Amino acid sequence: MHHQSYTYAGTLATGLRWVTGWTYFSAFWRRLVLENKLNPEEAGYIGEKFNHFLPNALGIKPVIAHLVSHPEQLWWAMLLFTIIEGIVGLLFMLGLFTRLMSLMVTGLALGILLGSGWLGTTCLDEWQIGVLGIAAGCTIFFSGGGKYALDTYISGKYKGPGLKKWFSAAGSGPFPVTANRLNRIALAASVLILALTLFTNQYFHGGVYGRLHNLSVRPHVTISQAEIRPDSLSFTVFRDEGADVYGSFLISIAVVDRQGAIVFEQDQQQLAGLPTANIHNDYVTRVRPGKHSLVLPLGARARLTFRDPAFRQLKGSYTLRLTDISGITWEQDVSVQQEL
Repeated sequence: MHHQSYTYAGTLATGLRWVTGWTYFSAFWRRLVLENKLNPEEAGYIGEKFNHFLPNALGIKPVIAHLVSHPEQLWWAMLLFTIIEGIVGLLFMLGLFTRLMSLMVTGLALGILLGSGWLGTTCLDEWQIGVLGIAAGCTIFFSGGGKYALDTYISGKYKGPGLKKWFSAAGSGPFPVTANRLNRIALAASVLILALTLFTNQYFHGGVYGRLHNLSVRPHVTISQAEIRPDSLSFTVFRDEGADVYGSFLISIAVVDRQGAIVFEQDQQQLAGLPTANIHNDYVTRVRPGKHSLVLPLGARARLTFRDPAFRQLKGSYTLRLTDISGITWEQDVSVQQEL
């Protein structure tokens, strides 16, 4: 294909390149210029937002779990990620090393898609950001930067053959392939992107066939490793569904016998006053006492312990029941463990 055709294609995609670049550069701008979202001690810390991805991430859950379990490594990862987003977004808007930056944009968008594609209370927000970022990156990779890109200015200013060869690959300009072959490559890439779009839409939301679902709509808490000992009740809670901007607020924790009688209960005021020593958090997003309840943010996992003489009188099996302020309850069987 002629150089003029690439310039024309890239020029037509200028708006797409500018807007996509800003979506990544603005992440850097928000976190380090407008506000400091890299301070672990302040609300809005980006590490906690990253922790929200954990419960239903696709493929990269072990990486997220490792980072949110190691706060110092997480901070460095968030700093590096933010700087990369800033550099990539700025160069993409400027049209400098456009094709190289388009590959970076595609990689960043893929990370967003796999990590947070399940989030979004109204319009499948994060999934849309991910798949559209991948499509935009791929489109600009083929088109290059066009007339309004620094690539075009530099290649016009310096016409040496050495520059031309590698600069077209990393920046803008013709691919060293025939038009027919380029058409096949572009079609194959488009088919792969569509397949990824349909697969993730179905995986995260059931959006292609079957029952549509949205894991961000209502809170869900998984209870595990529940046990009663002669002096204590302990169990692990993991908030794995619901809105990322809104916690689950526990107002009751009760142990119920087989006849339905409550043998132990903590009401919302007692939970609001639960000592932090009784809460062992695993991740940077923390279960914590709130003003009127026990707050479980999205992605938080913690071991809770309650001590009471009443547990000495219990034998056999019971039901552990957690009640959210919305009225939702979660239950788990729990048995008395005899001391050896």
